[in-house]
Amino acid sequence: MEFILVSFQLSKPLECFLFGVLLIVFLLTVTGNLTIIALVCLDQRLQTPMYFFLCNLSVMETLFVFTISPKMLVSLISLNKAISFWGCIAQCYFYFSFGTCGSSLIAVMAFDRYVAICYPLRYATIMNKRLCVFLVLGCWVGAFLLLFVPMSFLFHLSFCGSNLIDSFFCDYALIIKLSCSKNVHFLLDFETFLSSVVMLTSLSVNGFSYLYIISTIVRMDSTKGRKKTFSTCASHITVASIFMYSIPSKGRSRDVQKAVAVLTAVITPLLNPFIYTLRNENVKEVFKDCLRNSFPY
Repeated sequence: MEFILVSFQLSKPLECFLFGVLLIVFLLTVTGNLTIIALVCLDQRLQTPMYFFLCNLSVMETLFVFTISPKMLVSLISLNKAISFWGCIAQCYFYFSFGTCGSSLIAVMAFDRYVAICYPLRYATIMNKRLCVFLVLGCWVGAFLLLFVPMSFLFHLSFCGSNLIDSFFCDYALIIKLSCSKNVHFLLDFETFLSSVVMLTSLSVNGFSYLYIISTIVRMDSTKGRKKTFSTCASHITVASIFMYSIPSKGRSRDVQKAVAVLTAVITPLLNPFIYTLRNENVKEVFKDCLRNSFPY
């Protein structure tokens, strides 16, 4: 009826130190992403497709860290590292659903930059409100529907051996490996196939979008124009690069997989809002104006 999360096998002082670090990261992540959401929703200057997608990415990142971090933090300072069966399945489902949604949103943002740079005169017509809402709904609904079928298989598995999950969250592959049911290898192969399709689709959209973007920038006559155009994509390129680097690999050792999982689940959601606010002049300007209005003296 429950699993034991064997997260970080450290001494008590190190666990307390890691708890403090991860708690600060969690609070900064939530604060940063909520700040972006508030700025986009409240300021008319950020009511554009690019910031609409960024707002949805921040919503996804906020929900994503709430799926993982609270249980991880409790496990670090508590002797009770157990998680109920249904709690584990729910965490697994939301973790991978939000992750899939995030990769889809990053691909959509790459497409948005492609249209803005390669077809600037038609940008407002192509990226109209209807298409933007359709793309965002496709990312959210598609991610949750795509993961529903493989997750439903977990309800019918039998567990008759160890209940130790060698991770800080309920990993789909690790849950299946604990099962003594027949045909569990099929479920692993199915999960690997779905993950590969999602990742390859996202990487392909990002890759082709930026190939066309770079080719367009290179053909520009003005050096200043090239620099300004590239600067509008710099934040997204940085986030997309971090996301690609944090993609799990089956060939890595278990310790390395844990480290990459921490990067994906904890560090990446923290970096995203700061990358966009520090590298984006429009966001910085709106943020400064909000501070001036809040603290006029």
